[in-house]
Amino acid sequence: MKKSRPNKIVVVGAGLAGSEAAWQLAQREIAVDLYEMRPKTLTPAHVSGNFGELVCSNSLGSILGLTSASLLKDEMRLFDSLILKAGESARIPAGSALAVDRDRFSERITEVLKTHPLITVHGGVVSKIPEMPAIIATGPLTHESLSEAIQNLVGGPMLSFFDAAAPIVLKETVDMDHAFWGSREGNQDYLNCPLTSDEYRIFHDALIHAEQHPGHDFESSAFFEGCLPIEELARRGFKTPLYGPMKPIGLINPFEHGRRPYAVVQLRQDNAAGSLLSLVGFQTNLRWGEQKRIFGLIPALKNAEFVRFGVMHRNTYLRSPAVLKSTLNAVAREDLWFAGQMTGVEGYVESAATGIMTAQYIVQWISGRPIEEFPRESMMGALAHYITHTDAKNFQPMNANFGLMNLPEHIAKIHDKKARRQWIRDHALESLQDYSTRIQTEVSHEAG
Repeated sequence: MKKSRPNKIVVVGAGLAGSEAAWQLAQREIAVDLYEMRPKTLTPAHVSGNFGELVCSNSLGSILGLTSASLLKDEMRLFDSLILKAGESARIPAGSALAVDRDRFSERITEVLKTHPLITVHGGVVSKIPEMPAIIATGPLTHESLSEAIQNLVGGPMLSFFDAAAPIVLKETVDMDHAFWGSREGNQDYLNCPLTSDEYRIFHDALIHAEQHPGHDFESSAFFEGCLPIEELARRGFKTPLYGPMKPIGLINPFEHGRRPYAVVQLRQDNAAGSLLSLVGFQTNLRWGEQKRIFGLIPALKNAEFVRFGVMHRNTYLRSPAVLKSTLNAVAREDLWFAGQMTGVEGYVESAATGIMTAQYIVQWISGRPIEEFPRESMMGALAHYITHTDAKNFQPMNANFGLMNLPEHIAKIHDKKARRQWIRDHALESLQDYSTRIQTEVSHEAG
């Protein structure tokens, strides 16, 4: 006789992962108690009480057809992702990236979840692990009381690295006599601020000698490599930023007789009105006064008004390979799942994807049937497999990427990258569609 399991789940945290998980469960007629401590208790990075607030970039990544980021989005659409629907409804121009008006984006998620008949929203800090079946999706800025409870459960310390957000400037204060519109993809979605070799040398020298926020004197090993502060990049070498966010390749400077600039800083629209622009790839831990002084050395930003300076915060995550099962529930407790960046995935969309996966696993668990993992042929399945099977001692956060995919030998040998990635995409979506259909059929059968 099958064990009776409750048809109600607690979700702690209404960030991207928690919001997605709550939506997925409620859409499958499972009641949800959704807990969010904001706005009563804010984190060092959040500024509102809205669900799904974006604290760093306003970009949800590439929408190009054969990129890993685009494949992950295509997979999530098969599950009617709330985060992607909100992103597409709040989309603003950003070339090949899905950038959003961050306020409209989070307001849409909040509205949908607060008005859903099967979701009950609760405020305040959750300091203990819920006794009933739950998903903990409190993100990398989990309240210290809950972090302590989690560490006690898993039997070891949680890990951490440091993440940073880029500054935002008021568009009308940018000097358009020293900036031009364009992108490496050929559209006009980025405002480019060029620097000559002499201007770049002065900028680089100021950057590597600038003052950081007090108490934030980090070792380079504390940073996540995918989101390094611009000053850390500069310290790694004079030309290092030129191969990163300041690379001039693919851009033509109309002020220099159509020649390529020596270096460039790109600004991306940050809100629907187009009045705010963020400095692409310019995450930073510099003191605010230093940011204004040093970024003011960029000719187009000499008199720019900063509406938000760059900030840095601690990102905490689990040693997932040691404490989570392959189905993202805790080794120490079968009915407790973890989702989002705290599991060791890196990126907005990756976080939301774990919300989808945990919800699907819970649907199976409630039905009383054995939980079937997401197929490793899919990007979601490959990502989940990485964070639960890699070497726990050297575990680091990971973005979705094709290197996670377990390819058949004959496909791995295909030299044409486009053809190889087309096969990966087609095979991933086919395997995931089969998985979704099969799980839905089997769960419906068990319920009947």
